[in-house]
Amino acid sequence: MDLDLGQVRAFVVTAEELHFGRAAARLGISQQGLSKRVARLEAALGVRLLERDARGVGLTGAGERFLEPARRVLVLGERAVAAVRETERPLRIDVWGHLYAPMRTLAQAVDAAPGLEVEPVPGRDLPSVAAALLRGESDAGFGRVHALPDGADAGLTHRLVRLEPVDALLSVNHPLAGRDALSPAELRGSVLRYPAAVDRLDFLTRFATRFGITGRVGSTNLGLEHFVDQVAADPSCFSLVPADSPLPDRPGVRTVPLTDPTPLYAWSLLWRIDRNVEQDGQLDCLLRAFTAEAARSRWLEYDPARDWLPDADEAALQPRTDEATLQP
Repeated sequence: MDLDLGQVRAFVVTAEELHFGRAAARLGISQQGLSKRVARLEAALGVRLLERDARGVGLTGAGERFLEPARRVLVLGERAVAAVRETERPLRIDVWGHLYAPMRTLAQAVDAAPGLEVEPVPGRDLPSVAAALLRGESDAGFGRVHALPDGADAGLTHRLVRLEPVDALLSVNHPLAGRDALSPAELRGSVLRYPAAVDRLDFLTRFATRFGITGRVGSTNLGLEHFVDQVAADPSCFSLVPADSPLPDRPGVRTVPLTDPTPLYAWSLLWRIDRNVEQDGQLDCLLRAFTAEAARSRWLEYDPARDWLPDADEAALQPRTDEATLQP
């Protein structure tokens, strides 16, 4: 049978929203028009894809099986249109981890790839970026990648592109603020302040567990300036920031390098497994730019006798079978 992409899109958006009104608004059509498209698709397939009752909208078993292939069909349809028009839209990259200034690294790689057009879009966090990638709404993601619960990252792959040393961020009134350098173990008596909810920041949690830091407190993410002010006001706490990340000009805080070992923050590029990198000129170009910049700026240097990485990040450094295809 021939699939009508308009009907497929109507189903996918409704499946994501689980609400006909919100789905219709997102598509810019009437709710009645949306219902007709979904009904025609169900009639053509000969199965019910959505359940509609007083409790709302839900997926049937057939709908759950159809959803992911349907998303892929829409992505391929967009690429087919772009190919026949001989135009290429900018590579959409969802970026997260904004308090750690990921745009610095992304910009450095993009600047090394003349002609590459990207559209950086702020992402809330890794789970939301992963969901957008799987829905085909983004081409790639950039930030720190870690395993998501319940297989929410199934269908995605990533490439580690930079390891960045982190410093301790301290109030000037912290007992250790006068030191020229600190080892992570010396921070055990301090409270690790998270710039967001504790359960959302995997790297800080792994750091605290590894170095025996039991005091942990979350914050509301109201931006870097607000967070720095919180650290300045509490001499019992500390946090971690990239060593060369620009901080707001705020009195009352200082950064101290961490050594023995030096913790490294891992930045990765994330994309869908079913996206053929070799045939995707933009994504391939960006990966090559990252590879070249990593070699020039020594972004991937790691010595386990000197540095510390969470286990999953260390494993991501291992050579890959397709490494040769990414050499500049």
